[in-house]
Amino acid sequence: MSLSSMTGFARSHGSSGPYSFEWELKSVNAKGFDFRLRIPQGWDDIEAGVRKRAAEALSRGTVYANLTVKRADAASTVRINEDVLNSVLRIATELAGRVDAVAPSIDGLMSIKGVIELFEPEADEAEEKAARGAVEAAFTQALGSLIEMRQREGASLGGVLSQRLDEIETLAKKAEAAPGRKPEAIKARLAEQVAALLETSERFDQDRLHQEAIMMATKADIREELDRIASHVAQAREMLGAGGAVGRRLDFLSQEFNREVNTCCSKSIDLELTNTGLAMKNVVEQFREQVQNLE
Repeated sequence: MSLSSMTGFARSHGSSGPYSFEWELKSVNAKGFDFRLRIPQGWDDIEAGVRKRAAEALSRGTVYANLTVKRADAASTVRINEDVLNSVLRIATELAGRVDAVAPSIDGLMSIKGVIELFEPEADEAEEKAARGAVEAAFTQALGSLIEMRQREGASLGGVLSQRLDEIETLAKKAEAAPGRKPEAIKARLAEQVAALLETSERFDQDRLHQEAIMMATKADIREELDRIASHVAQAREMLGAGGAVGRRLDFLSQEFNREVNTCCSKSIDLELTNTGLAMKNVVEQFREQVQNLE
């Protein structure tokens, strides 16, 4: 399966009988899947099918779907409501004998609510059914285009993430080879510190200091963290190779990367190793930022 980004855009349009229509789809990043649909009044019966297709094709991202429909022969007919007009004229005649006022004008009568009515042309059932089928087919086309764009973006993201994994692996090897993490270097460093303490006072128990030095040397060893980082790199490459909706899993893995790198930095007693750890932390953060865009 291909990797997919959560961002994309697509349009499709068409016509059927007197109807012309256009779909516009846009997707952005989200923790889950959210489908937001806007359709014209009177087209509610296509909603269930459209939502089902989207949910089957996509697993993450907020998708905005907007449908516009126009009808070529949709000119409204203007009619006068005779009953309402007669009632208004009757009341005007009755009031004319009571108050001193001018007779109602045509403009005034037409502005009264209910006197003028607009009628839409009656729709042909067969034309409407055909138009709905064409609109649903156009949605499927737009959805396919959206998926293609998300997959192109996903392929690009996959390349970037692979580069970040290579950088993490290179930095981990650099950390492993750092002279400061060798047991001899750690022992020498601790021996210097112990000697400095002994020079300041004779009350220190040398056996106890020796034991503490051994414990500090053990804590300063980052072999376990480097092994886990190598394992995470292998897992991440496997996920990228398998493709599909792996965004959540890679996001979790990036948090594990960050945890191990932080531990390496906290254990370091060597400036070069600390700098390598900080550089690795920066790359891990870049990796995690890109992972946020994957489905």
